Amino acid sequence: MGSVPEGSAAAGPGSTDPDELSAVVLPLAGARAGTRATAARPSAAARTAPTALQVLRSLDSGPRGLLDEEAGDRLARCGENVLPAWRPVSWPRRFLRSLRDPFTSVLLCLGLVSAAVASWGTACVTLVLVVVSCLLRSAEEHRADRSTAALRALVATTATVLRRTGPDAASQARELPVAELVPGDVIRLAAGDLVPADVRLLRASGLTVHQAALTGESVPVAKHPVDAPSRPRAADAAHGSREGLFARPELCFQGSSVASGSATAVVTATGADTRFAAAYDGSARRGDSAFDRSVHGISWTLIRFMLLTPPLVLMANAALRGRGLETLPFAVAVAVGLTPEMLPVIVTTALARGASLLARDHRVIVKRLPALHDLGAVDVLCVDKTGTLTQDRPVVEHALDAAGREAPEVLHWAAVNALWTLELADLPAPDALDEAVLDAAEEQDDHWSAYEGVAALPFDPVRRLATAVVRRPGRLGVHTLVTKGSVEAVLERCALEETERSRLRALAARDAAGGLRLLAVARADRPARPHAYAASDERGLTFLGFVAFRDALTPSASDALDALRGRGVAVKVLTGDDPGTVARACRDLGLDPGEVVTAERLDVLSDREVAETADRATVFARCTPEHKARVVSALRSAGRTTGFLGDGVNDLPAMHAADVAICPRDAVDVARETADVVLAAKDLAAIDDAITAGRHSSGNIATYLRITLSSNLGNVIAMLAAGLMLPFLPMLPAQVLVQNLCFDVAQLAFAFDRPASEVLRRPTVLRPRDFLRFITGFGLINATADLATFAVLAVALHGSATSGGQEAFHSGWFTENLLTQALVMLLLRTGGRAAGGRGGGPLRMAACALSVVGLLLPLTGLGALLGMSALPPLYYVLLASVLTLYAAALRAARTRYERKWNRS
Repeated sequence: MGSVPEGSAAAGPGSTDPDELSAVVLPLAGARAGTRATAARPSAAARTAPTALQVLRSLDSGPRGLLDEEAGDRLARCGENVLPAWRPVSWPRRFLRSLRDPFTSVLLCLGLVSAAVASWGTACVTLVLVVVSCLLRSAEEHRADRSTAALRALVATTATVLRRTGPDAASQARELPVAELVPGDVIRLAAGDLVPADVRLLRASGLTVHQAALTGESVPVAKHPVDAPSRPRAADAAHGSREGLFARPELCFQGSSVASGSATAVVTATGADTRFAAAYDGSARRGDSAFDRSVHGISWTLIRFMLLTPPLVLMANAALRGRGLETLPFAVAVAVGLTPEMLPVIVTTALARGASLLARDHRVIVKRLPALHDLGAVDVLCVDKTGTLTQDRPVVEHALDAAGREAPEVLHWAAVNALWTLELADLPAPDALDEAVLDAAEEQDDHWSAYEGVAALPFDPVRRLATAVVRRPGRLGVHTLVTKGSVEAVLERCALEETERSRLRALAARDAAGGLRLLAVARADRPARPHAYAASDERGLTFLGFVAFRDALTPSASDALDALRGRGVAVKVLTGDDPGTVARACRDLGLDPGEVVTAERLDVLSDREVAETADRATVFARCTPEHKARVVSALRSAGRTTGFLGDGVNDLPAMHAADVAICPRDAVDVARETADVVLAAKDLAAIDDAITAGRHSSGNIATYLRITLSSNLGNVIAMLAAGLMLPFLPMLPAQVLVQNLCFDVAQLAFAFDRPASEVLRRPTVLRPRDFLRFITGFGLINATADLATFAVLAVALHGSATSGGQEAFHSGWFTENLLTQALVMLLLRTGGRAAGGRGGGPLRMAACALSVVGLLLPLTGLGALLGMSALPPLYYVLLASVLTLYAAALRAARTRYERKWNRS
C-alpha cells in the first residue's frame, strides 16, 4: 500500500510546478533565506495535493533514500534540523531592563535631582535602593531562566534513516541524530517514535499519530499514504492552510508522535522551516499584563503628586516667608517623602520570595517575576481538557448488547479481540482503547485469556476495525472471528436488516451524544482452515453489542476545581475535542458545562458578542488555536485577568493573548519558552498553589502600598502646613533622610508578612482609584494626628521659637512620626489575623523597633548631631492621648473600609 516506483529518483523536478508542492515541500535553494517559504505561499487548501511521486521528484530523492554525499551537501546548505536557538539574556541587559519599572525610574530621577541640589544623603540612599531593586530582580529572573533551561529537551534524539554510499549501493537503515536530517531523507517510523521533521508518507501500516501538541486533538489520528492527486475539502479551506494541512492523512509533522503502526516517509521540511517552528513567532509580544496596568496606573498618580509638590513648597515659602531657593533641598526631601521608595525592593523581594517557595515546595518555576502578581489577580483560568481535567487515556464506561442492556459478554469478546490482536499482529504496544478494554476485563475476572489465538488482522485506518481469529475450548474444527471497530464499519459487515441496522445506529448515537466513544463488537464461527485469513472473511458477522468509553478523569481535578471556585476563579475549558465528550467530562467533575459553544458559532459572532459569550459560557469545543486566542483576548478586553494553561504549539496564540501563560514541564520547547510559569505537572492543584502564592505576595505589596502612601501623604500635608505656620523649617533635610531610612528598614517586614485569609479568597488587583480613595482618607487622618501633635508641642514647649525650641519641635515631630508609622503598620494591615491564624510576627517586631528608635534617638548623641534635643515629660503624656485617639480613628475607619470591601 502506498508504494512508489524505484525509478522516481532519476526523474527530474522539471515536470512538476513547484508552486503546486509549496504546501508540503520547501524548495532547497531558498530554505534558509529570509522569511519562511511556507508563510509566503498561497493557501494549500486552494491547491491540488501532490502525489508521493511528485513530492519525491521535487526533492530530487527516491524511496531508497539519499546518497551520503548529497545528504552532506544539503546539511551544509539547509542547516541542522534544530529549532531556533534560545538565547539567554545577559546580566547587563537584564539589569538595564529592570530600570524600565515606573517606580524605579521615578526614584532614579529623584536621586539625580537630589544630587543636583547637593542633597547628597538623599541622593545616595535613593540610588542605592534603585541598584538593590535592580539586582534583586535580575538575580531572580536569572535563576528562573537557569531552571527553565534545564527543562529544555530535543523533540527527538535519533531517527532511522535510509542512506546509500553510492548510486548503485543498496540503501541501509541507520540510526542518525535528528539534527542531521535533511529534506529528501527517507525515514522509518514505528510506534512510540517522535516524528523528527515534517514528512510525507510513502508507505504505512495501521499508522495512528498523536497530534495533540499541534492541534489539541486528544485521540490519535489515522494516517495513510495518498497516491492519487486530491483536492483538499472545502471545510479545510475554510479553516485556512494550517488546519487543512494537519487534517491531511498523508502528512505528519514534527511535534507529533506515533501511537501505533509503522511507516516509511520522506522528509519535506526541517529545522526552522517545519510547521512546529513556524507556529511559534519569537517576535510576538503579549500586551500589558495585569501587573503592568496596575503599577502604571498607581505610578502616574504618584508622579503627578510628586511633580506638584516641590513647586508648591517653593511658591508657598516664597510668598509667605520670603524664602528662596534655600528651601529647594527641603522641597525635594518632601517629594522623596511622598515616594514609596522601598516599593521596587518590596515588590521584588515579595515576588522573589514567593517564587522561591513555589519552586522549593511545589516545583513551580516562575520565569517572569511580575507573573506571580498576575497569578494572584487571575479571575479566569482557561484550560484544555486533555491532561488537565482528564487523563490522556480512556476507560470503559459500560458494555451494552443490541437491546441496550448491560452485557458483560460484549466486554468479554472485546477483550479476546484486543489480546490476540496484540499478540499475533506483533504490535509494539496496545492501542489506548485496547488497554482500557483489557483493564476492564481484568476487573471483571472472566476467562477471556483461555482462548488460543490463530490469526489476526490488525486495525487498518481504511477498514476501521481489527479482527482476531481464535480457537475456543471444546470447539474442535471451528474458528471464531471476533471483530471490533467503528460502529459504522462493523454494522456494514453484520448480517442485519436495514431497519435493525438503523435502530443500532440510533442506539449508538444516543451514547455518543452523551459524550461517550463507542466501539462495536461482532463475532462469527467459521470452519477451521489452515490458510491465512483476509479482510474478505469479515462478512456475515453476528452483532454482539457496543463497548462505551469515557475519558479517565484526573484524580485531583475535582478538588482543584472546587478550590479554584472558592478563590473566585472561573474555569473555562477551551479544547479541540467533541462538544459531547467535553461536556461529559465537565459534568463528571461537578463543573456545569451549561451551553457548549462550538468554533462554528464563534466564527459568526462579532468581537463584542464573543466577549459576552466568553463571560457567560464555560466550555468551548472544536477550537482551533485562533479560536482559543480570540476567546482569551475577549475575556481580557472585558476587564478579566486571564490565565491560560497550554502545552502544545496549538496553544501558543492563546498563551500570548493571556495575562499569564502557564505550561507543564513536559510541554513542547516553544511553549516552555513562551510561558511565564512552568509547572512540574499539568495539574490544576499546582495552579491553585501558584495562585495562592501570587495572592500572598500581591497582598503584601498592596498592604505596603496602602500603609506607606497614606502615611506619606499625611506627612506631606503636615509638612506643608507646618512650613507655612512656622518661622523655621518643620524638619531638616537630614532628619527627613533619617526618618525615611527608619521607615524603609521597617517596611521590609511587609515582604515577609502572612496576609489575612480573606486576601487569599479573592483575586488581588491593584486598582488606582481604590488606592487613591484609601490613601486620601487615611492620609487625612494621619495629617490630623500630626497637626494635633503640633498643638501638643505648642503646649509642652510654651510656643518657644528659639533655637532650642526648634530642636525640640524637630524631636517631637520625629518621635511622633515614627510612633504613628508603627501604629499604622499594625492597625492598617489587611485583616486582623493572618492566614493560618497567626498574627504578623515580622510586622510586630518592625513596629516595636521603629517605636524604640523614635523614643530614644533624640536622647542620644546622634540625635544632637541631627539637630534634635530632649523633650519634657508633659509632651509624652499629651502625645499618648493623641496616639490613643489616632488608633481609635484608624480602627473605626478600617472597619468601615473592610465592610465596604467585602461587599464589593
